[in-house]
Amino acid sequence: MNTEKRFSAVARTRTAVALVVAGCLALVGLAVTGQAATPERLEFVQVGHWVYNDAAQSAFHVDGSTNRVDARADVPGANGSQVVQGDGSGYVVERNRITEFDKATLSVAESVPPPAPETPFVMEIAGGPYLVYRNAGQIVRLGDPAATVPAGGPLSRPVATAEGTVWTHRVDNGSVCELPKGAALMTCPAQLPPGHGGGLTLVGDRPVVLDTTGDNLHRVGPDGLGDGLPLGIKLSPSAQVANSAVGDRLAIADPERNQLHLIDVSGLDQDRPSAKPISVDLSKGSRFNGPLSSSNVVAMVDETRGEVLTYDATGKLKSTTKVPGQGTVPRLAKGEDNRIYVDSSDGSHVLVVNGDDGTVVDVDVDKAANSQTAGAPSAEPEPSGDQPSPPQQQQQQQAPPNTQKPPPPVAKATPPGAPRKVSASSGDGSIKVSWSPAAENGARITGYRVTWTGGSTRVGGSARGTTISGLRNGTPYVLTVVAENSAGIGPGASAKAVVPGPANRPAGAPVVTANATAAGNVSVSWTQPDLRGGTLVHYLVSVTGKGQRTVSGTSADFTGVTGAATVTVRAVTKFGSGSTLTGATGSRKVTVPVVSGPPTITITQVRGKDAKLLVSVKADGKGASATCTAEFFSETKPQACSGATTLTISEVSWIGAITITATIKTSAGTASDTWRGVPTVNGGALVWLAPMALVGLRRRKDKEIL
Repeated sequence: MNTEKRFSAVARTRTAVALVVAGCLALVGLAVTGQAATPERLEFVQVGHWVYNDAAQSAFHVDGSTNRVDARADVPGANGSQVVQGDGSGYVVERNRITEFDKATLSVAESVPPPAPETPFVMEIAGGPYLVYRNAGQIVRLGDPAATVPAGGPLSRPVATAEGTVWTHRVDNGSVCELPKGAALMTCPAQLPPGHGGGLTLVGDRPVVLDTTGDNLHRVGPDGLGDGLPLGIKLSPSAQVANSAVGDRLAIADPERNQLHLIDVSGLDQDRPSAKPISVDLSKGSRFNGPLSSSNVVAMVDETRGEVLTYDATGKLKSTTKVPGQGTVPRLAKGEDNRIYVDSSDGSHVLVVNGDDGTVVDVDVDKAANSQTAGAPSAEPEPSGDQPSPPQQQQQQQAPPNTQKPPPPVAKATPPGAPRKVSASSGDGSIKVSWSPAAENGARITGYRVTWTGGSTRVGGSARGTTISGLRNGTPYVLTVVAENSAGIGPGASAKAVVPGPANRPAGAPVVTANATAAGNVSVSWTQPDLRGGTLVHYLVSVTGKGQRTVSGTSADFTGVTGAATVTVRAVTKFGSGSTLTGATGSRKVTVPVVSGPPTITITQVRGKDAKLLVSVKADGKGASATCTAEFFSETKPQACSGATTLTISEVSWIGAITITATIKTSAGTASDTWRGVPTVNGGALVWLAPMALVGLRRRKDKEIL
């Protein structure tokens, strides 16, 4: 409570000053423009972005419009600290303290402890800033009035409207809750169905829930969730939705399936069918942070490759930029100035993503740190070359000197890194969690602490796992593991949410996909089902007439299948050292095409375009897979064909009437069709004469001689 009062008093004083200044500016605006109307209240938009530089032990302000570092505040902090700003103050946020500094004088005000020893999700919005401690279920407002608001349980990633309302989603019970600007209590007007996972986003500055279990989008209203809008795709439970839509498209990343989807969300507000989703392939084997959206751009961080990827609303890749710096993964943040900022983990660089066109500029913070003292502007000249006016120069010279004492020397040992490969599995009223050791960073690890909503436990530094008992069956838990050494507590790493439940529950049914060819080949694939807390042993896969196989992966191929067949897949699981259990059956019917005879092909049209011949054919493989080619002097590569197909002959020239031959091949034989005439363009005859014609004639003669 004392902490909240201290922050509140400081914030009220600075807000009052800011409002006076804003009022004066408003009066000047009235005098100049002659307009009498004034808004009911004035809101400040935070310009630029603050980053904490580990080497300099200082916070630096990056102006996104000029891509320059224009301010520095020497504030003690741990490596990897975050910086968040309000109207008059900035805050260096560590795992174990929050340090406030004045943005005008760039001097330290005070430090307070956080409500939980974890790295919070930061939000710079009207009425804020906010720190959201997702695992602990606590929301800290650093604005006026300052407050710590309990959410009651672990949270997914929050979002906030332009007016300053924070929306959260409880992962344990599916509640969708709001914290209006200045409020001290949350209300929860909506709830996802039991057992459904999800996340929050904004469409038209209004909250929307993504149901990753039902694969739907729902508006959130005073009466609960609105009607579901089908996504048109199947998502994995770990799918992440962007903070807001880009136009009529909403970005959803599904790292387990290596895809970024752009969903048409116009159907949420308009009575018309939605367009098909746009899917973009992501790098296999990479871990991703995001997506994060601006007005026209979607940004993601490939943590494995250390790259920032930007896309437009159509899924077109706009840029791929390497993130400089040393340490752990980069940090992604949305600014109130419609820019996206990507901090290197050590704060040595900030990548500024233009929210309109997706271009990326690298701002070298280390370079500015070497040439800039606390409170002084960068020594680099202005990009425009304009010199400040004498009053501006005098104002800069009269800025109050920085009286902050330099930070103490950094000890050789630092807090350990985050534990690696944290995973969890459920039991009856319990969860087993395991991890790989964290980096020691100069001092032996003395212990690991595991925390969850409602409790924590500590094990020795040599431990690689533990079992948490006494948990409630059916309730999701997110377990976070942190390492400790003599220098302090390191960053946490969390496992996916796990739901404890009675043992010996068979797995759910896989979702099966099957394709068959006329040759009797059947390709089968499936998704991993809900294992109900068990460990996967293998899958049992069968096709009618071909018996049953044991498969460790998620795909299989069968040959010699005939007629109509049924494919079945079941997961076999095991709990501890107990016997194996066979799960529910996922199935798919498939029919092997029957070849009714040799293929046929007919040329229906020949058109010319840009030194190309477009040969339209009607191909009939009579039930068999077919490939087609077209020949004019040279033959095209075989391509799959069925029904109306266009074959393209590139880099050719001709004059007058020409002869085209199209050929189709299947396992049952070969057929051809010949066309002679003058190719057309837009309905008219085309005469194309170029040096390429001589090459074509020469090739033709050579072929005739052979």
